[in-house]
Amino acid sequence: MYDVSQEQLEDIDAILKGDLLSIGVHCTIIIDVAGNTIAQIDDGHCTFDVAAFAALAAGNFAAVDAMAKLVGEEQFSLHFHRGESESIHFSKVNEDILLICIFGQDVSLGFLRLKTAEVIDKIKSIWDK
Repeated sequence: MYDVSQEQLEDIDAILKGDLLSIGVHCTIIIDVAGNTIAQIDDGHCTFDVAAFAALAAGNFAAVDAMAKLVGEEQFSLHFHRGESESIHFSKVNEDILLICIFGQDVSLGFLRLKTAEVIDKIKSIWDK
């Protein structure tokens, strides 16, 4: 499990809320590659089991990383799954941490990618303190 202080978690929650939920993302989750949830914030309408989702997301990321190696890539640092009403965007924060965003059709993927890059930089600066 990643070592994060309560103050850091509060700062991260504020970033997730201000930078991602504010643009229409329904839920953001930060997990480690073992599937442990570090932080999670949503718009109040997410009813799924976050622990189960985190475990599945970590497995999904590991499987895609293995596929990347098979085709000669070191890694795929970004994953995206588009559904009819909900989509999932995965980004690596660092080698051990993933940022996951669940969002609807009203959020532009390009804008979300820009915002997640900004969020990742902010999170890294919090952990570097």
